[in-house]
Amino acid sequence: MNKVLLIDDDAELTTLLQEYLVEEGYEVVTDTDGRAAIAAAAGNTVDIIVLDIMMPRMNGIEVLQRIRKLSQVPVLMLTARGDDVDRISGLNLGADDYVPKPCSPGELAARLRAILRRAGQPAAGATTDTIRAGKLVIHPSSRIAEWRGETLDLTGTEFSLIEVLARSAGQLVSKQDISKRAFGKPLTPFDRRIDVHISSVRQKLGLREDGQSWIQSVRGQGYQLLVD
Repeated sequence: MNKVLLIDDDAELTTLLQEYLVEEGYEVVTDTDGRAAIAAAAGNTVDIIVLDIMMPRMNGIEVLQRIRKLSQVPVLMLTARGDDVDRISGLNLGADDYVPKPCSPGELAARLRAILRRAGQPAAGATTDTIRAGKLVIHPSSRIAEWRGETLDLTGTEFSLIEVLARSAGQLVSKQDISKRAFGKPLTPFDRRIDVHISSVRQKLGLREDGQSWIQSVRGQGYQLLVD
């Protein structure tokens, strides 16, 4: 089991990411102080570190700089969306990859698997890295979805949504659960993002022989991916 150290002072996001990664087969330790990451690197006690850049006391760039003086443990940076300066600085200092915030737990898990594979470690969930739901095949690590044998042209958000539904194929998934697992945050009132993106995915899947959508909705509750 791969051990992940997640360093972020956003308690809500940390809890969501931790719950998801544990379900994916990781052992997850969390902290709000970058000094914990430095200590873990020095003691070689974790397999990979997820490190937020914007933190009090010591920012992620400084933490990464100190880590690289001690260890080559894989580090994935969490960056502010659109902040190219921090991303470039992190990569130049030896970060293995970065994910912009807010990030979906599914994308984070996929990036972790890819980094661990490159590092020569068996990634958590690697033996079950393909999700099959009827005519749909999901490859989380490469973030590729196949429908009836052909690759679906999906945006990153659409992939995250359909991955969540595929993992619970045939079952109703609440909008709140979809939002937490796909977007990494709770659903807010009047937020219609899920409905808009689901509508786009429905169009790409087409209709069933009975004329119904492959993704069924239960008004006010959530969505269900049909498998037959």
